[in-house]
Amino acid sequence: MVLVERSEAQGRLKIGRPVAIIDIGSNSVRLVAYEGLSRAPTPIYNEKVLCGLGRHVATTGRLDDDAVERALRALSRFRVLCETMDVAEVYVLATAAARDATNGPDFLAAAEQACGCRIQLLSGAKEALFSAYGVVSGFYKPDGLVGDMGGGSLELVDVQGALVGEGVTMPLGGLALQDLSGGSVKKAQKIIRASLERAAGHLEQLHGRTFYAVGGTWRALARLHQAVTDYPLHIMHNYIINPEDGLDFLHLVEEADAKTLKDIESISEARRPLLAYGAMLLEEIIRLGEPKEIAISALGVREGLLYDQLDPETRRLDPLLTAASDLNLLRSRSPRHGEELWEWTSRFIDSVGLPETENEQHLRHAGCLLADIGWRAHPDYRGEQSLNLIAYGAFVGLDHPGRAYLALSIFFRHEGLSPDKVGSRIKALAGSRLMERARLLAAMMRVAYPVSVAMEGVLPQTPLTAQGRSVVLRLPRHMADLANERLVGRVRALAKLLNLEPVIEVS
Repeated sequence: MVLVERSEAQGRLKIGRPVAIIDIGSNSVRLVAYEGLSRAPTPIYNEKVLCGLGRHVATTGRLDDDAVERALRALSRFRVLCETMDVAEVYVLATAAARDATNGPDFLAAAEQACGCRIQLLSGAKEALFSAYGVVSGFYKPDGLVGDMGGGSLELVDVQGALVGEGVTMPLGGLALQDLSGGSVKKAQKIIRASLERAAGHLEQLHGRTFYAVGGTWRALARLHQAVTDYPLHIMHNYIINPEDGLDFLHLVEEADAKTLKDIESISEARRPLLAYGAMLLEEIIRLGEPKEIAISALGVREGLLYDQLDPETRRLDPLLTAASDLNLLRSRSPRHGEELWEWTSRFIDSVGLPETENEQHLRHAGCLLADIGWRAHPDYRGEQSLNLIAYGAFVGLDHPGRAYLALSIFFRHEGLSPDKVGSRIKALAGSRLMERARLLAAMMRVAYPVSVAMEGVLPQTPLTAQGRSVVLRLPRHMADLANERLVGRVRALAKLLNLEPVIEVS
């Protein structure tokens, strides 16, 4: 697999082979291979084995022999998989279980032989840093407290944009809590409260900000919360839970038999016993920190390590626009046209004097880059295929309402502007303001494409502006014959959204 160049607006992808990370955690050993080292890395293979290395480490001080054997078998398999994928670089990380166990050094020596790579044993501070970097790499201007709950430990660290504070690590992983409490939820609660006293300074800074929940147990809780609330989009990254509403759900998880929870079959049996500990820990963080929202992160230590490998210029790139540029480059008829569409729509928005927030502008930019990615589909299904590709795509730096906006924009671009053509659930996810913004962007696209035919260099010659009470599309004289009934109808539909009159001028 070879990487291709990205459009100039977002820099260039390096030509090279995949990179992979093997994460030896307290609960699971996981391999994730990525298409390459970039600001928006795309996973091409993901496999985990629940080994439970951290089980009983808190009380015995040792890694279980059976868990070690399972981990070594997994690492041997992962070595072969990396060779098969022709991976250029394999990064291997080990965290709390190997760090805390007395037989950890012996295990790491055997593990290096099994995977054929040097293993980096992360300190608690380094683990917290990489967790924070994972959130920085995956959220648009994050502001809050990152909490990474693994099997053996919990790391807390403050983030503001790309700035990362000093982290703290505590033995509050799911397996560690289960071990130290002897399986008693009440004892676990006392352990949690005593340990969190060490993090009082971090939790005080959380008030009114976002808590970014990292780790498999919290993602599993979020999956169950989506099932309970009948949430329409089964994507974990940037799934938002209101703390007040979430508390009732967390109480339910703590007190109920896991087997009775809705959609519990989607959670592995090995993880189900840990759900109550994850719920209790999150409840205490909500109680002490009083965050405005809980944001689930699908990115953590692994993606944080990749972010750490990037040069400063690449780090500064926007993750959503980088991913959209990659798709634009790979799927569009003329990638440069996407950037020209962004500039063309910006001039029109400015001429209308339409208020646009920074986030709305950011989303519109991404929408212009994604506008033509569905052109290879059958004409009858371009809208539907584009909607599915965007709504369920592996994007980061994007919340769920923004994801719905982008999907709807490209859907309406192909299918027409009637809101009745799309289901109510995705419209509700976008909200009324973004829904109307999606229709407006689609209306502009529906004018642009019959003029430009998705080719670069045309839109700069055919400006679209609002003048007085009119929407005016200007065509140069050699393009005058483009002004047929179809194009007139498209300009009229756009003008109608803004209560203006349509005009096509030839100059």
